[in-house]
Amino acid sequence: MGRVVVVTGAGQGLGRAHARAFAAEGYDVVVNDVGPAAEAVAAAITGDGGSAIASVGDVADWDYAEALVGTAVERFGDLHVLVNNAGLVRDRMLVGMSEREWDEVLRVDLKGHFCPLRHAAAHWRAQAKAGRPVSGRIINTSSGAGLMGSVGQGNYSAAKAGVLGLTCVAAAELARYGVTANALAPSARTPMTETVFAEMMAPRADGFDAMAPENVSPLVVWLGSEEAGGVTGRVFEVEGGRIGLADGWRYGPRRERGRRWEVAEAGKAVLDLIAEAEPPTPVYGAG
Repeated sequence: MGRVVVVTGAGQGLGRAHARAFAAEGYDVVVNDVGPAAEAVAAAITGDGGSAIASVGDVADWDYAEALVGTAVERFGDLHVLVNNAGLVRDRMLVGMSEREWDEVLRVDLKGHFCPLRHAAAHWRAQAKAGRPVSGRIINTSSGAGLMGSVGQGNYSAAKAGVLGLTCVAAAELARYGVTANALAPSARTPMTETVFAEMMAPRADGFDAMAPENVSPLVVWLGSEEAGGVTGRVFEVEGGRIGLADGWRYGPRRERGRRWEVAEAGKAVLDLIAEAEPPTPVYGAG
């Protein structure tokens, strides 16, 4: 039996590229999306000689996410890789953002990562407790907005930052079961990014299309492999022909008083710490 992967949001863009790349490497692929595009991608994979089935549903729905994992196990015998890719945007400045715009993005982009992850993790834990070997891989999709923030995308930035925190916790909690968890911050042409990256869309003069979503997929496939078992809790920035490692929050300079701070003392300490520290990376779109 070969390896089995579930790719969410795989009806277009990055998810479609990932699904096709896994199939090309011999994986059995469960193609998820909320509409008929999932069927079209699965059909294209099987038409090329690969192995794929479609699963249409909302990954932020608890029961459907459980059924999605169950579909992989029942149809292909197991689940080895979960690629959480489904997402949406509702861009607006914070002062004009509606409650619905906030809730929709947090639901799909963050809860839509948690629900499949939770049910996949339960499957792998049960396998491990039964004494069966586990080589589970979780690849989550964050964004530069989650790393640095993005003007006009407060909801999306918060959700994608949440994905990073979720990834770190999953890596720590699931290691005992033989499961890794990593995240991506990709830059690529997708229906979600057409306006954001409009000026970067054209292929280079040498013909290399740096914004093609297919550029991201080789790293995703490798992270899903058995060979990637020693890599977990990491965040990778991927764009064109470049792969970079993104470091998260780290402890910076400190001051210790040994007693409660006076207000003026605290203010001076803050100014001294800022003077010693590296300036933060600017928020995308901030001047």
